[in-house]
Amino acid sequence: MNFFPRESGVLLAISSLPGPYGIGEIGPEAFHFIDKLTEMGQSLWQILPTGDTGSGSSPYSTVSAFANDPRLISFDVLMDDGYLYKSDLDELQKFPRERVDYNKIIPARHKILDLACNRFFERPDKDAKENFESFCTRNDYWLDTYTLFLTLRKIYHYKSWPDWEKEHSFNSKHLESIRKQYQPLIQKLKLQQFLFYDQWQRLKKYANKNGIRIIGDIPIYISHDSADAWANPELFKLDEKGHMKVQSGCPPDFFLDEGQVWGHPIYDWDAHEKTNYQWWMKRFKYLFTLVDIVRIDHFNGFAKYWEIPVEQNNGSTGKWVKGPGEKLFLTLKKDLGLKPIIAEDLGEAAPDAKIIRDKFDIPGMKILQISFWENDQLIDSIPGFDHENVVIYTGTHDNDTAIGWFQAKPGNGNPQTKEEVFLERKRALEFLGTDGSEINWDFISLALNSKANTVIIPLQDILGLDTNARMNIPGTIDGNWEWRYQEDQLTNGIIKRMRKLIKESNRL
Repeated sequence: MNFFPRESGVLLAISSLPGPYGIGEIGPEAFHFIDKLTEMGQSLWQILPTGDTGSGSSPYSTVSAFANDPRLISFDVLMDDGYLYKSDLDELQKFPRERVDYNKIIPARHKILDLACNRFFERPDKDAKENFESFCTRNDYWLDTYTLFLTLRKIYHYKSWPDWEKEHSFNSKHLESIRKQYQPLIQKLKLQQFLFYDQWQRLKKYANKNGIRIIGDIPIYISHDSADAWANPELFKLDEKGHMKVQSGCPPDFFLDEGQVWGHPIYDWDAHEKTNYQWWMKRFKYLFTLVDIVRIDHFNGFAKYWEIPVEQNNGSTGKWVKGPGEKLFLTLKKDLGLKPIIAEDLGEAAPDAKIIRDKFDIPGMKILQISFWENDQLIDSIPGFDHENVVIYTGTHDNDTAIGWFQAKPGNGNPQTKEEVFLERKRALEFLGTDGSEINWDFISLALNSKANTVIIPLQDILGLDTNARMNIPGTIDGNWEWRYQEDQLTNGIIKRMRKLIKESNRL
């Protein structure tokens, strides 16, 4: 089965969509963006994870492996459905459109969502309530745990769950009294998940109808302070009190001499194997109800992963540990059948991950921005450029924009010397046969004309934006995940230029 014909798509987080309400939503602007993708001749829309990040901003750090982010629920759709009035949104109109101010929008949006939830339960809409109840029944295996966890977090003023009273451990008989006492809050939390799911299914149906497949993103790790770790401590390397014994990260590399400490709990893979990887199977199965293709972030960790002592804050103190390997994917194939998966296989463990990828015919990733480091001589080819079963990106959410990369200088997070920067840019320009005045279009054209079946281009590169539009700088916190595009930036000229390139590269 060929899941990946010759085609291309665009990388854009839902939160980066335009709109007046402080953050991108799964409403009219998302539908409009699908129209723009179609006009450009695209077939794929890759998003970032849509998980509930709690009070944070990183889509790779969530309070549940299943729950979606209520902040992405469309207020316009809630108005269309009769759960909000235009006047309810007056306060939100004051938020800036260029970036997401998470500290301000989180309390404001939750206040509006609370209004919508109240009206939902007050209305005598039998069909809507039956659909809600059906959603709760189908998803009870994670929904009950998630909503109970959030309720307890609120009761404990957001202390980490290992610091809760023992009577509120997951298997405690005392939890039933919490369910009864806080039933209104729990119902609202469940309703928010239903509203997201309901709106998302409308969006996905529209995308598929217009020839667009959605690529979702599944982070390999979850947060320690999450419903999953609280409810399944045996699946992680935790001590008897629930505290982490080791943590996630990556070894020293080109970008960071000390490596990175990510701080997620490490899986006890032996415990997962004893359950036949059922937590993972449920996770994949649910995500495939939302998206058409799944990109696995840090796929290498299934081959081997970097484990750091929990007391360390330096990634270089870690060690390699063998992952579950092909056993998990054999189970996935048996339980769910063949599914379209993309592996984010960048990094030192890529050769180990390739063994798994090859066995299950899973395409890996190649990034043009990091393809010109090889040596001091002009490179003859780009790794992976001449392969069909690969996904080529000009850059990802963790990279600068193409223009930002081209204009970068040593310092400010760039570990290269002045000479290294000069040589890298020189190799790129000579290989591309260009003066670099439109380096973003040079990269786009190079990717599209490769043999790779799949090409994904961040919208920032299509728009020709500089480093101010960068989504994330690994190893930092401030200013990440905030960028949003403005609708007037995607002009008819850009759309026509993209469509012409798509057609010429035989990806239409």
